[in-house]
Amino acid sequence: MKRFFTVFSLVSLAISHAVLAHDPAPQMAEIANAWLTILDDAQKAKATFEFGADERLNWHFIPRSRNGLPLKEMSPQQRLLALALMNSGLSHDGARKALTIMNLEEHLWQTEGAAAKDDAAKAAVRLKRDPEKYYVSIFGTPEVKGTWGWRIEGHHLAMNFTIKDGALLRATPSFFGSNPGEVREGKLKGLRVLHVEEEMGRSLVKSLTAEQFAKAKVADVAPKEMLTAADRWVNPLKPDGLVDSDMNPEQKKMLHALVEEYLRRLRPEIADEALKEISSSGPVYFGWAGELERGQPHYYRVQGKSFLLEYDNVQNGANHVHCVWRSFDGDFGADLLGEHYKAEHQGQPTTN
Repeated sequence: MKRFFTVFSLVSLAISHAVLAHDPAPQMAEIANAWLTILDDAQKAKATFEFGADERLNWHFIPRSRNGLPLKEMSPQQRLLALALMNSGLSHDGARKALTIMNLEEHLWQTEGAAAKDDAAKAAVRLKRDPEKYYVSIFGTPEVKGTWGWRIEGHHLAMNFTIKDGALLRATPSFFGSNPGEVREGKLKGLRVLHVEEEMGRSLVKSLTAEQFAKAKVADVAPKEMLTAADRWVNPLKPDGLVDSDMNPEQKKMLHALVEEYLRRLRPEIADEALKEISSSGPVYFGWAGELERGQPHYYRVQGKSFLLEYDNVQNGANHVHCVWRSFDGDFGADLLGEHYKAEHQGQPTTN
């Protein structure tokens, strides 16, 4: 716990630096190389992979064993630069959410550990709930004009960035989650890390007329998990739901604001480019499943020609949030790196 809050305080020094440069990729390469320089050989062996390695696609958001170098095995200086790298891809709001999600692991340890029956059970909880078990991975060589990628991932947080020829290519899959969705006990009581994503979706669905809601409803019961889960390659879902052309001007603004809330977790240059692409890609659909009130199981998704946002809050008495931004062709930069996979792997890896 003490080590985590050391990281938390140090990272505040790096957050503002993330939005100073106008071109994200050179800054990412600079920070990644600075971080790699201060790793020892054993650490570097854990942290680095070939760009075309299957590991680059091996992402998930559950508390599982991972490859990469965890914060837990870094010195304070190394952790600071690792988190500076994370913040090079995030906005101020995204950094705040990411760090708070990490901090919730300590809350889970405190609550679940207190309920453990013996020392062995407590140790098992500590192993599972650890705010320093967030892993940094570098894929390829982070050259200023190079093609490479990086990932920071742990429980309820997965950020994947791909750079091609020195330019940021893609920033998906991008996953943020929160357990609990609302802290209901302890010193953090009342904290809701992803409450904006929840309330904006609820406000939009509640603004619909009966006729509009009939179109928006994709299921009576909310699924227990996002439909795409942690698929490596996500295929478009059937574009069920209410299309934006059937919304009134105020509802369209609400839908646009909801999409922005997801994309604005990323630094402005990345978010602006993604929004520009979405605005020119055709109709956007909003779908809802489950109940309408806070504390009841619910799910929504927003889907366009090139992207999908999914949100789910069903588990733990509808107090466990998962939400993700995916790109149908662009996850891991696949749309612009197809030739690489074709040459190195005779096609894209199959979905797991």
